[in-house]
Amino acid sequence: MPKYVIEREIPGAGEFPAEKLKAISQTSCGVLSNLGPQIQWVHSYVTADKIYCIYNAPNEEMVREHAKQGGFPANSVSKVSSIIDPTTAE
Repeated sequence: MPKYVIEREIPGAGEFPAEKLKAISQTSCGVLSNLGPQIQWVHSYVTADKIYCIYNAPNEEMVREHAKQGGFPANSVSKVSSIIDPTTAE
């Protein structure tokens, strides 16, 4: 299944308390449950003013539908073409 990186511009995200991050995560999981098993949230990286999310989904449209239903921004949605790490150099 294709993998996507979603960039969400959320000012102050890096300063959100744990309770707010939990609430955001619960909203996301609720939407995922409604959309069905074909879309999966892998994990997210929270930075100062953005959250970068990794999702497995059949297409970009489903990723954007998740954002729409959850009330989340999806400023950029990029399909991952390859994954590299230090073992790629071996």
